[in-house]
Amino acid sequence: MVRKKLRVVYRGWSLFLALLVALPIGLLQGGAIAADATAPATEQSPQATQAPYSTYDLEWTDLSRGRAVPVRLYLPAAASSENPVPLVVFSHGIGGSRSGYSYLGRYWASQGFASLHVQHVGSDTSIWFGNPFGLPGRLQDAAQENEAIARVHDLHFALDWLLASELASRIDALHIVAAGHSYGANTALLAVGARVERNGQIMDLRDPRIKAAILISSPPFYGTPAPGRILASVTVPTLHITATEDVIRVPGYYSGAEDRVAVFDAIGGPRKTLAVFAGGSHSMFTDRSGTGGAELNGLVKVATKELALAFMRNVFGASDEPLRRWSTQHSAIVSRYVLGER
Repeated sequence: MVRKKLRVVYRGWSLFLALLVALPIGLLQGGAIAADATAPATEQSPQATQAPYSTYDLEWTDLSRGRAVPVRLYLPAAASSENPVPLVVFSHGIGGSRSGYSYLGRYWASQGFASLHVQHVGSDTSIWFGNPFGLPGRLQDAAQENEAIARVHDLHFALDWLLASELASRIDALHIVAAGHSYGANTALLAVGARVERNGQIMDLRDPRIKAAILISSPPFYGTPAPGRILASVTVPTLHITATEDVIRVPGYYSGAEDRVAVFDAIGGPRKTLAVFAGGSHSMFTDRSGTGGAELNGLVKVATKELALAFMRNVFGASDEPLRRWSTQHSAIVSRYVLGER
């Protein structure tokens, strides 16, 4: 594996949005930090028997918004202009960074999918630093409506720049999936068509380049009408991953595991799949290794990355047989599995 750094500054046009969307914090569970603040700083080189990949740290800045958009790209070595590869664009949970969820990025790249992990500077690891008494306020600021919108524009911007960069010829721009965990799942939902009403007007932040979405531990949209009115407009194929103990709990805010299923139920498109693991926690889907139970954590990570890969391959034309076999292969840890229309 080769790590590379590039720096680009964007001088494009800006978008003005007078409408704002409310999203929940969704990052503490059981009084413990559930964000991905402890991701490893280094990667191990793949074994010779694995498909190799390179890791690029890209330091981009959107000058139109005065906002840095750092990303990490896991790019399969086999990717070329003659063999462009599909792309996953990933949004982290609150307090995370581009280095998080590396078990997903590394695996997908080893299996032929480029994985672009976007860092949202308004809700990233920086909130953990500073006066500890100011942490609640920093968390509140990170969950404000303007940051929710900024996150979606981070995804748009990252896609724009990757597809205009020197790496663009190696990416199949017709095969792009959005993915995210927790707050990042909400970001992905907005990018694939969730429509929130504010002051009688509909905000539509959909990116038509994105053909499907992987939604891990997605909280509901609060301060809005019933979820069906928000999510009925999401018609791309979606994969929803959660657990029976996927609970979000902070002072003044609680979201039970049933909320993740409610998001699944409210999605408008028929090509939706739900996987619910037995037990676990909200944070076991990050790079943290102990949450949700040490043994279960590792098993869930393996099952999650395999399910996501089978889903993406099926979306882009492969057989659905791996999806149909998945729940049997992981039956010891799966509480519920719903395979929608293919």
